[in-house]
Amino acid sequence: MHRLVRPVLRSFTRHARAYGVSASEAAPPTGVSFGLNDEQREIQELARKFTRDSIVPAAAELDRTMEYPWEIIKEAHSLGLMNTHIPEAYGGPGLGLLECALISEELAYGCTGVQTAIEANGLAQAPLIVAGSDEVKREFLGRMSEVDAEGRPYMAAYGVTEPGAGSDVAGIRTTAKKVGDEWVINGSKMWITNGGKANWFFVLAKSDPNEKAHKAMTGFAVDASTPGITIGKKEINMGQRCSDTRMITFEDVRVPAAQVVGAEGQGFKVAMAAFDITRPLVASGAVGLAQRALEEATKYAQERKTMGKRIIDHQAVAFLLADMAVQVESARSLVWKAAWAKDSGLRNTYWASIAKVFASRAAVANADNAVQVFGGAGFNTEYPVEKLYRDSKIFELYEGTSQIQRLIISRHLEGLYPV
Repeated sequence: MHRLVRPVLRSFTRHARAYGVSASEAAPPTGVSFGLNDEQREIQELARKFTRDSIVPAAAELDRTMEYPWEIIKEAHSLGLMNTHIPEAYGGPGLGLLECALISEELAYGCTGVQTAIEANGLAQAPLIVAGSDEVKREFLGRMSEVDAEGRPYMAAYGVTEPGAGSDVAGIRTTAKKVGDEWVINGSKMWITNGGKANWFFVLAKSDPNEKAHKAMTGFAVDASTPGITIGKKEINMGQRCSDTRMITFEDVRVPAAQVVGAEGQGFKVAMAAFDITRPLVASGAVGLAQRALEEATKYAQERKTMGKRIIDHQAVAFLLADMAVQVESARSLVWKAAWAKDSGLRNTYWASIAKVFASRAAVANADNAVQVFGGAGFNTEYPVEKLYRDSKIFELYEGTSQIQRLIISRHLEGLYPV
């Protein structure tokens, strides 16, 4: 069982009590358990109450206006619900992956656009946590506990995807050329979450075009204020519309050699290792959406009547709801296993991919079934399931498509089950 750091727990306990929630009376579990200890439950309840009070009421309007959720982000930051896996030495709470997953699920229940904006910080931070020097960590992770002159938390973005290179990371064309004690970066990144709000970027660039992919790239921490960076327009997406997605262009952007993340030529490995942290958290966001779809559909099915009885009493509808419950519970268990493995010091790549592919499908399937339960009303913007339907699909696409996850899973099988 992951041991949380005492000062962090006291901080979360203080926030939780101020917010009117308390820990469970249950004793901490030992061995194999699906229970949470007192501190984990307090973290979960804090995130849950914040979501119900602050995110759920604002979600529909944020979807309509597509405005970045600054006020919600400011509140989440003040409560300690952001940047949760930054180590204590660099100003963060240093929570385990399971605790981070509990928070992500609750935030996503309210709005996955908000959750994605918050979690994109974690994606940018993960390569630095995995491989950054002490200097880089202090410079870039250290500032994440601070706010700017307008009281807004600093945000970060992960710059890997390009117009012609998504799942095919080896195909990136952004280059980094070493000139003296600096690197000069040129190229464009696409679909970058938090792109227009980021204080800094993690950027993956090809530093040696003659090497194979796993040795050809280098990662960098780049201040957003560096000359030569151009921020593109906000992209209008099908769902998660309050998150900020843009193209970022780098033209002769000069970066000090000290801001290399990891070793030169190891950027691909660093970027991939970061996914062991972030994919379970994306999967937990999918669980949150799937849970919301289940709850909305179940409540509606108890109120809506046809043919003289509640639609939940029609077997066709009841079975849809049962399938939705199976999806939620199974996906959550897989997320917890992936998080537990990482927190236990085990390599969790296999389990992270399983959790992501299953939870992503659970989100899409549950949103689809929720619309079906609502019938014509589910196709209308006055009801929340229409937004859930649009928001869900991206889970099968970002941070590695479901096809890429299956490829990763399949490559582990021969080693697990040798002839």
